[in-house]
Amino acid sequence: MSVTAAFDIGGSKIEFARVDREGAVTNRATLPTPHTNWGDFVAALRSLVAADGGHATRIGISIAGTTDSATGIAQAANVPVVNGHHLENEISAALGVPVRVGNDADCFALAEATVGAGRGKPIVFGAILGTGVGGGLVIGGRMVRGANGVTGEWGHGPILAEAVAARGIPVIRCGCGQIGCLDSYGSARGLERIHGAFTGASLTSHEITQAWHAGDADAARTVDAFVELIAGPLSVIVNTIGPWVIPVGGGLSSDPALLERIDLAVRARVLGRYDTPLVVPGRTRGASGLIGAAMLAEELPA
Repeated sequence: MSVTAAFDIGGSKIEFARVDREGAVTNRATLPTPHTNWGDFVAALRSLVAADGGHATRIGISIAGTTDSATGIAQAANVPVVNGHHLENEISAALGVPVRVGNDADCFALAEATVGAGRGKPIVFGAILGTGVGGGLVIGGRMVRGANGVTGEWGHGPILAEAVAARGIPVIRCGCGQIGCLDSYGSARGLERIHGAFTGASLTSHEITQAWHAGDADAARTVDAFVELIAGPLSVIVNTIGPWVIPVGGGLSSDPALLERIDLAVRARVLGRYDTPLVVPGRTRGASGLIGAAMLAEELPA
């Protein structure tokens, strides 16, 4: 019997589950992520598989990092134990089953394109609006893997320096080293940064959106700027790749009114006509990494 299992590996925990072809997730289990010892890391993966009975015939892995398309070597700031390792080959050898590995945002996009909001659509761009801004691209039901393992990273690139400076928002250096990245302003921390620049107040993103929903004028000004800063770059993505839908994941995706504002702003800026919502909440949130990793593994022979 063919059994597809998946790992969703983040900085704090490794989550394991079985996933069927319709995206149903069962047998979930977690362990803390070992950060320094490769042997401990592999042992954690092996123990999760063994606890499920060791029945997996193929495994998909979603990880918060990149895998070089040419070399297969991983780089993950939040999971340093994997850096320099060829994850697919080494984990496959350790566990005795074929393995596929994808970036977490790419796996979100694949999950949405196969069983989520983009199911059956020819081109799906999955966008992440959470602690950072990320994305993934799926064409014809297959994850697109770019050079150096980078695809869909619309949150990075020095494109907003002038726009934020014109609004009186501090222009800061992103963690990637560039100045003026959308990641610094279109994320949850970015929403907080914009509000702080406008008001001097230190509020969480949730407190800001709550105040906006309650009719607070300062919060409304913050949300207006936030939406404008996101809509421009995202409209370029739409005009470039022509997605049928953009499912959104990450913490900010849980606010339907905010996504509706972003959707309307993006559709007003693109060349194509979209008569129905383009930017929509993802449907696989909470399990997207596991589902996307499993769908990636489905490309492997059982």
